[in-house]
Amino acid sequence: MDLETEDVLDAVGPRLRALRRERGITLADLAATTGVSESTLSRLEGGQRRATLELLLPLARTYDVPLDELVGAPRTGDPRIHLKPIRRFGMVFVPLSRRPGGTQAFKMLIPARPKPLEPTLQTHEGFEWLYVLNGRLRLVLGERDLTLSAGEAAEFDTSLPHWLGSADGGAVELLILFGLQGIRAHVRPGGPHPPPDDGPPG
Repeated sequence: MDLETEDVLDAVGPRLRALRRERGITLADLAATTGVSESTLSRLEGGQRRATLELLLPLARTYDVPLDELVGAPRTGDPRIHLKPIRRFGMVFVPLSRRPGGTQAFKMLIPARPKPLEPTLQTHEGFEWLYVLNGRLRLVLGERDLTLSAGEAAEFDTSLPHWLGSADGGAVELLILFGLQGIRAHVRPGGPHPPPDDGPPG
């Protein structure tokens, strides 16, 4: 085995531990989700167990990341970015950033609806920044009810009750930056669950 491959494999354990902690998932929860025993996961993260495809595939599915990103494999020289949409709560999130940790960027698509939804406000730790690309976005932030058109941006502390939706029932496209808590709340499995079909999360 060449040194480059050895280096990649040696870095898998710490990378998996950092990713799990970033997502706020315990080893017990991860074991229940993946079907891999807690002791095996612990040894894998600690470097006592060599990563195999059988172990990495369920982890990649759980974390919703490409396998090469999960192990930190060297780039092959292909400059194309293969985006994988995430569908949650009736909306589509397209990840634009590739590395775990820190602030993450998404393109967010709110579909058109014949009748605009009533806001269902929620809170969580962190912040969000958004920029409207197309459509008219309704942003409810505490007692403020705002409408943002294409080209407008907003940034807010998500500890305030908030909600995002279409202002007129039409489709809305926006760029959005999530802090770690925002990712867990909106696009990651295991985050807070809003009432079903009551509307898009903010």
